[in-house]
Amino acid sequence: MFNINRMLYFSLSVLPALACSLVFAQAYPVKPVRVIVPFPAGGGLDMIVRTVTSKMGDNTKQAFVIENRGGANGIIGMDAGAKSAPDGYTLISATTGSTTINPNVHPKMPFDVNRDLLAITNLGEAPFVMVCHPSLAARDVRELVSLAKSRPGDLNYGAPGIGSINHLGMELFSQLSGGIRMQHVTFKGSAPLLVDLIGGHVMLALDSIQATTPHIRGRRLRALGLAAPKRSPVAPEIPTVTEAGGPAGYELISWYALFVPGGTPPDIVARANAEAVKALSSNDVRERLISTGVAPVGNSAAEFAAVVKADLAKWAKVVRVAGVKVE
Repeated sequence: MFNINRMLYFSLSVLPALACSLVFAQAYPVKPVRVIVPFPAGGGLDMIVRTVTSKMGDNTKQAFVIENRGGANGIIGMDAGAKSAPDGYTLISATTGSTTINPNVHPKMPFDVNRDLLAITNLGEAPFVMVCHPSLAARDVRELVSLAKSRPGDLNYGAPGIGSINHLGMELFSQLSGGIRMQHVTFKGSAPLLVDLIGGHVMLALDSIQATTPHIRGRRLRALGLAAPKRSPVAPEIPTVTEAGGPAGYELISWYALFVPGGTPPDIVARANAEAVKALSSNDVRERLISTGVAPVGNSAAEFAAVVKADLAKWAKVVRVAGVKVE
């Protein structure tokens, strides 16, 4: 039987808590916010996060303090962030690789992406470029595939680490190209990889448009194709991998994003999303990102969560077929 007194009591008891939550969310942030970058200072993610959170700080009149905690391909810093208080005062930045590839290649992750992280937004995306040493006897991707099929296992490519996005991007390319076989040469980072690629010690690589474009324009490397659905305004002269005769629909794009610890209240997630999207809409932030080859995004938390879910499934399949595992 409906009891109006009980209903009134329930309403009066819940409304103050709800009102307090809404006021807190509207005021957020009311103190400095820690932003964990799980890689050393100076990298692509670091630059993007500093650019966006600096604008967030200007808009909110609060400091967004960058904390670089590198190690284990992003796992150490992201784990620290995932285990922080879920109050909105720790933001965790991450990439495609650190979020959706690591869980598929590392059997003992210290945190669960689905349980311990909540998506805020995708800050921006940057495509990878397939590049080769100028001496390689392939002028485009079609010729590369033909060459690899005629000499199975002879061609080599470099990538910074087993299970890196560069490594698995090449595995995906091989799978979509009919199962071509090439040797993987492991490096301790993108910088030494590019040095050896320019020196002709390895023949092929996938690396970011930011890292490769200066060497392409300096004719130290040859661009075979951009791993994206369309050409980049930063380097419109580079055809997409598909345009250059590669497999239809092939792409390798890294996103750069913000998360908060699992359990953070939805109103704080929404507020953090709104502030990040506002920062990304400013002309100076957009121009800064675009000038480095990064396309600003700024989607909703729900939209970005769906991207993370799809990418986890995508890379799980690539890893399973390739048999990649990092012990």
